[in-house]
This record gives sequence, structure tokens and C-alpha cells, in this order.
Amino acid sequence: MLIAMQVTEHTVPFRDHETWVRSTTPDVAVDGAWPLIVLHGGPGMAHDYVRNIAELADQTGRQVVHYDQLGCGRSTHLPQAPADFWTPELFVDEFHAVRAALGIDRYHVLGQSWGGMLGAEIAVRRPDGLASLSICNSPASMALWMAAAAELRAQLPEDTQRALDRHEAAGTIADPEYVAATQEFYVRHVCRVTPMPRDFVDSEQQMEAEPTVYHTMNGPNEFHVLGTLRSWTIVDRLDRVDAPTLVVAGEFDEATPATWAPFAERIPGARSHVFAGASHCTHLEQPDEFRAVIADFLAEHDTPAHDDTAPAQA
Repeated sequence: MLIAMQVTEHTVPFRDHETWVRSTTPDVAVDGAWPLIVLHGGPGMAHDYVRNIAELADQTGRQVVHYDQLGCGRSTHLPQAPADFWTPELFVDEFHAVRAALGIDRYHVLGQSWGGMLGAEIAVRRPDGLASLSICNSPASMALWMAAAAELRAQLPEDTQRALDRHEAAGTIADPEYVAATQEFYVRHVCRVTPMPRDFVDSEQQMEAEPTVYHTMNGPNEFHVLGTLRSWTIVDRLDRVDAPTLVVAGEFDEATPATWAPFAERIPGARSHVFAGASHCTHLEQPDEFRAVIADFLAEHDTPAHDDTAPAQA
């Protein structure tokens, strides 16, 4: 059964700036179906490429919230902010500012790529109200991410590898030959849909037009990581996560099994699911299958383990 949905867009204040929020709400909500807050990747890729996850509102009768993280998309851009401004803590605080502004006390979190890293940063702090965490296509450390990227890069055609090496050594990463070489990696391991879906293109174009966050925290592309996240890891903190956790990835994902294994191994009770034939943007490559897996997981954790307000049994 299809459920009619309402979409609202507005901004919420955050640290003297504005965070843009999009909320998709079913006309008839399913009782006990907690809101889902979606965290986009990049960092700095804006929400557009994960927008189709809003269809879970239709499928599950719950509110689905997207927002553009500070510095990208429709939120305040801060191209003059110093590098040390852009930290995981900043984005954890922004998440809670958005959640509080919407009056959401009990919720699920789904993060894709960097969004999954951010979701883990939120979860290790054990916030009240976190019903579940879905980590999608994300590494548990950037050291693991870079090692995986090097392995995948070594599988590219030799002329592609030589072009990458040559332009990186020369500092000419804006050269069309280098850009074309990076696309060979992207079509194998980032999004295997040809042509690239419009939502992905929209996010990418926004990032390229104002790349402050992506270039500062990550670097020029997915496998040439030079930014402030280079030394980021959450591996040694994962045992603090006490929310039910699902880890998903694609068979050809740039987030290879070695990158996300710590989530599955170190978060108590965590489960994992790999989508055959998919890569990093599983939600765009296999949207129906992706939403079905996520919907089942959310439904499993919509009902609290216990209700403190319920009358005691005689």
C-alpha cells in the first residue's frame, strides 16, 4: 500500500549559521515507527544523492529527515573557515541541533559513506533516544580506507594508473587526463549505474562548485586522501556503541570488507549485509533491495525493548 507523503523544507540555526533540512512525512504514520535521520557523505556532498532514501517514508509510514551538513548544499557555506573548524565533533553537534529543532526524541540514524562514519561518532557517545544505527558503505578508519583504495587502484588498467601517478606527482590533478582516469575508478567502485544518476550528479556538482569541506577533510578525490580526516579512526571506540547496528556494503564497494569489518566485529551484536553486484552507492544501484533491507531492520527496532510506563504484571 502506498502512503501519501508531505515534504517540507526549512532551515534551523546552528552556531550562528543555518542548516537546511528536508523532512518527508507520511500522511498516515505507522504507530511506533520512529523517525529516520539520514546522514549524507562526502564530507561535503550534500543530500541530493541519498534523497531516494526518503521513499522509506512511503514504505514504512515514518518520518524521514535529510539535511545538508554545514558548508555544503543549501546550508551556510564557509569557504574562509580554517581547517581546524571542520571536525567530526562539529557535525555531531549539528546533528543534535537538527534533531532537537525538529522535536525528535527517539530516532534511527542511517549514514552513507562519511555519513556512516559520522553516525558511528554519534553512536559511540551513547545519546538518549538512538533506536538503531545503519552504517552504509563506510570505513572504520581512514588508514583502512586508503589501504583499500590502493589495492583497488592497483587493479585499474596500467595506462590509467600511470596517468594517476604522473599527475599526482606533478600536482596537475585538474588536468582532463587525470579527471578521466579517476572516472575509471568511480565507475568500478563508486556508482556502477551508467549514466550517473541525476541525484548523484547534482551532489557532485555542488561539491565541485564549493569544495571547501571535501577538500579540507578528505582531499581531491576518493583515493587521494590528504585532508584532516587522514588520521581518523573509530576502531578503538566501537565497543561503546550500544544501539542495534546494521552494516551494509556493496560487493565492488570502495569500502571493501577490510574497511568495515571493525564495525561488524567490535560493535556488540552488529549485523552485516553485502549487496551482490553493487558498489559504493548501493542505494542508487539497487534501490528497491537496499530499502527493503533497511526497512526490515528499522521495523525490528521500532518497538522499545521495554516500556517503563507499562503497568506491572500481577
